[in-house]
Amino acid sequence: MKYTKATNYALHIMAYLIKQEGKENLSLIPLANHMNIPSTYLSKILTQLVKADLVQSTPGVNGGYSLRKSKSEISFYDVIQAIEGSGALFTCEMGENNACRIENVMREAEDKMVKHLKQKLIFDII
Repeated sequence: MKYTKATNYALHIMAYLIKQEGKENLSLIPLANHMNIPSTYLSKILTQLVKADLVQSTPGVNGGYSLRKSKSEISFYDVIQAIEGSGALFTCEMGENNACRIENVMREAEDKMVKHLKQKLIFDII
């Protein structure tokens, strides 16, 4: 299984925002330069993190981006879900009974992975 580059960036952005918590809001261009991400691409990622209530955007001269949730509440799963969505990684494409059994095994594995990612906080690795 493979996550998108946006998820990779989002996890790193959240780790950086957690490190910077309590400091001034981070504006888009300096954040993009620091993360070495094009600002237009970073803007799209930040928009998804804002919609997921993980990050807040403050307009104005002193505006920028900061954490919305407490750093002790942000799991890897929260960030992945914000970028990738919550759809199943595997769905049965075959109409046979065996295929549905295959889907059951895949869902069980996915459930274990989700549980693990929900337990792992980004703050714990910083």
